[in-house]
Amino acid sequence: MSDETTLAFERVEMRSAATAKGAPLDRISVRDYTVDVEIGAFQSERGKRQRVRFNVVLEVSRHAAAATDDVDQVLSYDTIVEAITHQLSVERMNLLETLAERIAEQILINPMAVRVFVRIEKLDRIPGTLGIEIVRSRVGGRNVTAMADKPAATEEEVHPLVVFLPNKILHSDALKGWLNAIENHALPAIICLEKTGLEIPDTGLAPVNRRMGLLSIEQNAWVLAGKDSRCVVVDSRTELDWAMKNGQLSVWAPSKVVLDAVDKTDADADTPLALAQWFARAFSADHISVCGDFDGAEDSNRLQVVATPDAL
Repeated sequence: MSDETTLAFERVEMRSAATAKGAPLDRISVRDYTVDVEIGAFQSERGKRQRVRFNVVLEVSRHAAAATDDVDQVLSYDTIVEAITHQLSVERMNLLETLAERIAEQILINPMAVRVFVRIEKLDRIPGTLGIEIVRSRVGGRNVTAMADKPAATEEEVHPLVVFLPNKILHSDALKGWLNAIENHALPAIICLEKTGLEIPDTGLAPVNRRMGLLSIEQNAWVLAGKDSRCVVVDSRTELDWAMKNGQLSVWAPSKVVLDAVDKTDADADTPLALAQWFARAFSADHISVCGDFDGAEDSNRLQVVATPDAL
């Protein structure tokens, strides 16, 4: 038991060596790679950066790089660092477990990668460290971190139709006609809304007011879903990506994407069109279509005011 306990708290390269089976594999590692990042599920961790330390050991298949001194034949250390950097840049994450899984999955895409140990630790939460460690490997040439029910990846980037639907249309008899046109558009559609007409209490705290405003938009999203069963409320990048690839008519609930974004925006529920434009850029939409009249909406190369459903 003492040996197992000692091994459990060893550095990842020691765990890699101790658990190796069969012919020995080469290992590359990145040790004590520390970055400041906003991460965490607790409200006290939002809006604050904390030090997070990464230790990664990657076991790789045998290659001729040492004999030939050819850098093109070796799996670079940059593969590890780039995976960390990329996953931190995609979106704000709540869990170290999620971050570790995504880093491992990206690294194991490389056909030379066999097994990877990922240890991530928070250095500022307690006097010691808090962390997670995972081990993931390739089996039969495939990455076992991939989930069976995960939508198939596509190399082609999807450019959605982002539509801003004002309250005056949401609560009008014209709604069905607009939704028919949006649903029948050649591009997968995501509908953005403004906040409800209900009064939102002013707490005197900007972060709280902002969240309450975003929740007001989400109330409107559920109002729309209640009016038409074709409309599905979605709040995460993963679900939005799936919806775009599968033709679902989506209504954006903004809180999670806005609060978890690495590329922060000052737009909020009081500037809903600016918020929708930020969202459109984040999801690689060519432009945003504004249904009917909305104060502040003017035609531009990125913003298209559409007078009737037939003009979508």
